[in-house]
Amino acid sequence: MLSNSIELVDRHLAQNVSIDITQQMVRIDSTNGKEADLGNRLAAQLELIGVGRVWVEEVFDGRVNTFWEIDSGKPGPHLLFTGHLDTKPVCEGWTRDPFDAAIEQSRLFGHGVMDMKAGLGCQIGAMKTLIDAGMTFNGKITFCAVCDHMGDQTGAIDLFKRHKFDYCILGELTDMQIYVAHRGRYYFDISTIGRSAHTCHKYRAINAIEKMLPVAEELSKLKYFPNISDELKELVGPELFTAVGRIYGGLFPGGPSMIPDRCTIRVDTRPQPGVLLEEVRALLDGAIEKAKARDPDIRVEVVVADVKNSFMVPTDAKVVTCLREAWETVMNRPAQFRGGSWLADTASVGHLCETVIFGPGGDPVYQPDESLALSDMEAATRINTLTALKLLA
Repeated sequence: MLSNSIELVDRHLAQNVSIDITQQMVRIDSTNGKEADLGNRLAAQLELIGVGRVWVEEVFDGRVNTFWEIDSGKPGPHLLFTGHLDTKPVCEGWTRDPFDAAIEQSRLFGHGVMDMKAGLGCQIGAMKTLIDAGMTFNGKITFCAVCDHMGDQTGAIDLFKRHKFDYCILGELTDMQIYVAHRGRYYFDISTIGRSAHTCHKYRAINAIEKMLPVAEELSKLKYFPNISDELKELVGPELFTAVGRIYGGLFPGGPSMIPDRCTIRVDTRPQPGVLLEEVRALLDGAIEKAKARDPDIRVEVVVADVKNSFMVPTDAKVVTCLREAWETVMNRPAQFRGGSWLADTASVGHLCETVIFGPGGDPVYQPDESLALSDMEAATRINTLTALKLLA
């Protein structure tokens, strides 16, 4: 039975659809905030397939989630293929049009091809393979490309507020590996409070930027290894990463002269699964106390600005098991589970559905002349197809 399925998949593999859809998506600039055009045009392309139901749902400000659903008409599980429409901005240094989606030397070039337009294309190609092969399954499969991943993950949150699923495959770039975990993100806004004055009255003022310098210096010295399992250390790394990512202080250049009474830094921390907000806050508080020991006049405010959860799925979960079996069938070697240091939509919704992360493309990403091997897209399309068959058999 399985060998027959593999033969059917190979005979009808729609890798041409995966590649064509990806090319069309790459040609559309979908930088976060501008992805509505891609969402609507992708829906139009899916309509041309002529099978199943296609629709869009507005999330906010005209930005949409794009859906394609094929229903077997039989009772069974509900599988979600998903990923995000939006990208980061184009970086400097491209030697070609970042939106040309050209194919050269068996690679597809273009901004955002890895994060994660090829992942979406290979999910669509897998569903088209099932249709072309006439393969039967139970339940239904929904594809949804969401907006605003690079913002507040509003698209994914809205998707799971309106719909329920049994299994989910998130097509983020995993370099063709199976990701079962990723780190979270805690943002802290730390402000030093001074006293403002005109520059000519320097000695009546307390310069908040100057008071921030020892705080930022102590934070930069942090090196912390939380008490986590060896399994987690192997998946996502042993060290908890912290960095001062942004700084705000004083008046904008070109404005009036004034000694600043407030300076704020945003501290970006990346905790492993199981590392709680309170543990990370205590770590930062310790660094702040060291700065105060150097300068007792430092006054500090700390605000938790954002929390995005870490993610981990048991390796014996059905969605993981089925993906692993499909992966090993296609790749012809044992699979090894991996984890990510980046943040996926699973930070907001991974606890709502049994989810695994798998897709083509890998680091480094968002660099000049980004490209992806067509062979990876073909393999990803095949693996997605076989995983769906195993889940919905």
